[in-house]
Amino acid sequence: MMSHSASAKPKSENALIRYFRDTRAEVAKVTWPTRETGLRLTGIVLAVTVVSGIFLWIVDSLFNVVVAALIGAM
Repeated sequence: MMSHSASAKPKSENALIRYFRDTRAEVAKVTWPTRETGLRLTGIVLAVTVVSGIFLWIVDSLFNVVVAALIGAM
């Protein structure tokens, strides 16, 4: 007869532990940007955000004037 321990399945790994182990392995594969590159890209994102905000403010102001003129003309 086979012993009970020989036929027992190995204990399955906890899903949470496996998730963190896999995450750590993937993060280790990432090529991180240098500090200089990170700062330069951050500056670009900030500049584009400010320019977009100003553009949207101008368009909103123009629509406000047009709608006010249309309502005043009625």
